[in-house]
Amino acid sequence: MAVATVGIVVFSCLLAPMEPAIGQSSAGTYPSKPVRLVVPFAPGGTDIIARLLGPKLSDALGQQFVIDNRPGAGGAVGAEIVARAAPDGYTLLLANPGPNIHNALLRKKPPYAVSDFAAIVYIGYAPLIIVANPKFPPNNVSELIAYAKAKPGKVSWGSSGTNSNPHVALELLKAITGVNIVHVPYKGSGPALTDTVGGHIDAMYTTTMTAEAHIKSGRVKILGSAGKKRQAVISDVPTLVEQGIKGAEAMVWLGLVTAAKTPRPIIDKLNRQVNQALGMPDVRQRLEQLGIEIEGGTPEKFGAFIKAEVETLTRLIKAGAVQQTD
Repeated sequence: MAVATVGIVVFSCLLAPMEPAIGQSSAGTYPSKPVRLVVPFAPGGTDIIARLLGPKLSDALGQQFVIDNRPGAGGAVGAEIVARAAPDGYTLLLANPGPNIHNALLRKKPPYAVSDFAAIVYIGYAPLIIVANPKFPPNNVSELIAYAKAKPGKVSWGSSGTNSNPHVALELLKAITGVNIVHVPYKGSGPALTDTVGGHIDAMYTTTMTAEAHIKSGRVKILGSAGKKRQAVISDVPTLVEQGIKGAEAMVWLGLVTAAKTPRPIIDKLNRQVNQALGMPDVRQRLEQLGIEIEGGTPEKFGAFIKAEVETLTRLIKAGAVQQTD
């Protein structure tokens, strides 16, 4: 299988120091107008986190943080808006692997590079889970693999978009198990979940955060978790490894980034406020209910994490587990 070679991007822009005088001056008055927080997917998915943290940042900094859902192209539409924005801290992105890494590395002509963003803070992560329409015959991942092998090309599987984290996780699962499953991309996990509930597609990768209401109501069933261990919020759901599938672990991480070359004092100011919000009892309780493992920490921590994720995906590309697309 022919695979294009992808180089690891340079991360100097992620944490590059800015001129102190300019940065300190701008940080002192920042924010002096509303801040735009771009969510690169349709409502009903990761924007839950933006809508949880946005009001906390508004209260702390005295300006409105406006949530702007900009779905499309696996998150690339929203991410490109932030990559091309002025580096002044007034356009932020709720980052995750799809828009920030996959679209930059898995496209032959990417609209932006990983280094077009500056890391602010690592919010947290959640393992991906496989959910299906209740009428879908398989009830666990072992049955799913057997069913897909018996009916090649007949199982339809939704995702939040081409090159999104759930899409890459599906391609990894297909590569490891050898199944032929049809990928159906959407403009976010919310629309894909709606079609899973409606029986228009069979299954999908998502998170407990996104599918919480559908899981509680029984409108979807969970076949397995792609985490390294069982999640506390769904402790009765076995992992893929427990069901005999190794090497297909997958998670979605969430963080906050902005345009590269944003003054470091502004980044530090946002980092402090997000970390404070993550420590609030009501925020922690809600994130735990959603199945999010809270991280927090410095911009350097998040930048190093992103770099490690890029290196991992680059290895997968070189090994042929995933391929670049046009």
